[in-house]
Amino acid sequence: MNIEANTPLRPFHLAFPVRDLEEARKFYGGLLGCDEGRSDQHWIDFSLFGHQIVTHLDEHHDNRQLINPVDGEQVPVPHFGVVLTMSGWQALADRLTAAGIAFVIAPTIRFKGQTGEQATMFFHDPSGNALEFKAFASDDQLFAKD
Repeated sequence: MNIEANTPLRPFHLAFPVRDLEEARKFYGGLLGCDEGRSDQHWIDFSLFGHQIVTHLDEHHDNRQLINPVDGEQVPVPHFGVVLTMSGWQALADRLTAAGIAFVIAPTIRFKGQTGEQATMFFHDPSGNALEFKAFASDDQLFAKD
């Protein structure tokens, strides 16, 4: 049971390693358009659609790549991202495609015609951290069961 199920959605916090802060600044601030918050020589805060992500410098970061099969695709694990509106998802997909991002899983519709049908895309940041952005035609599908 969610102990705060009836409260408004709160921002999520995620801290993760990157090998180069300037590279992270260009990717998250420049390409993804995340507003930058506080920073120092070892970390940078960003607002990822209102959620606080913090890139922490680890010059020896070697992100081990794991995969898990999902609906016929090889999904990178771990990964993080945001559930967007369908129009927001399409705008981001268009921006990333125009920028020449190398998708792990190109923008697609997963679980077509099934419970949980969703638009999704996967890609890596310059440090190898996997990101997924998704959208549903109806948000009630986010946690829907068969």
